[in-house]
Amino acid sequence: MPNAASSSSRPGGETVVVFGGRSEIGLAVAHRLAPGRTIVLASRPGGDVSTLAAPLESAGAIAVEFVDFDADDLSTHGGLVDEIESRVGPVDIAVLAFGILGDQEVAERDAGAAAQILHTDFVAQAALLTTLAERMKPRRSGVLVAFSSVAGQRVRRANYVYGSAKAGLDGFASGMADALHGTGVTLIIPRPGFVIGRMTEGMDPAPFSSTPDQVADAVVERVLARRAGVVWIPWQLRVMFAVARAVPQPIWRRMPR
Repeated sequence: MPNAASSSSRPGGETVVVFGGRSEIGLAVAHRLAPGRTIVLASRPGGDVSTLAAPLESAGAIAVEFVDFDADDLSTHGGLVDEIESRVGPVDIAVLAFGILGDQEVAERDAGAAAQILHTDFVAQAALLTTLAERMKPRRSGVLVAFSSVAGQRVRRANYVYGSAKAGLDGFASGMADALHGTGVTLIIPRPGFVIGRMTEGMDPAPFSSTPDQVADAVVERVLARRAGVVWIPWQLRVMFAVARAVPQPIWRRMPR
């Protein structure tokens, strides 16, 4: 496992852990938070991470560490957090940047494929958030970032499996954010629209699309301000969904079937 610096003696500074350490958004957030902090990139085993440390160090990171992370193996979450904290100290900022889009057409026919999307994008996220929150609460400090999506605000026919997973995560994280009020732990819930990047390559961008850099800018602003709750990216989506909710559904949608 690559190790950019010895963990035995670290200078001061917060520790930032990105779960899903090779994701575009996760790396963009890490780059912005790098100055004066230790960055830990937790990613699925087997991927090439050899080029990831240098840009973060150039951005001012005190050190960059790498750990293997299998989000779907819930039984390993607690041990992984133990390993990270034994190496670099308490996790101050945790960014959950992992997830899968999946194949909607396959998931409609294959129960296993549907369950995999729901497990990775909802169950695994909820489990890790719970593990991290329970570590942070006794310290009365810490920041959690859980990525929701506008896909979960009005689940559509085109991607209802992914959308329902995000809807579940959004509800879970919103409730957890309320439960964490007064504990010293901040839970930030970004709700980006269509993000133009590797995950959506080959797809037509939707209105009010954003880039990983734009998402990271909005997230980091909230992290530094320790401001909990939902952040729409871009902000115009909040207005669009508020208007959509105010417009009555067509009569045929309200009729019993």
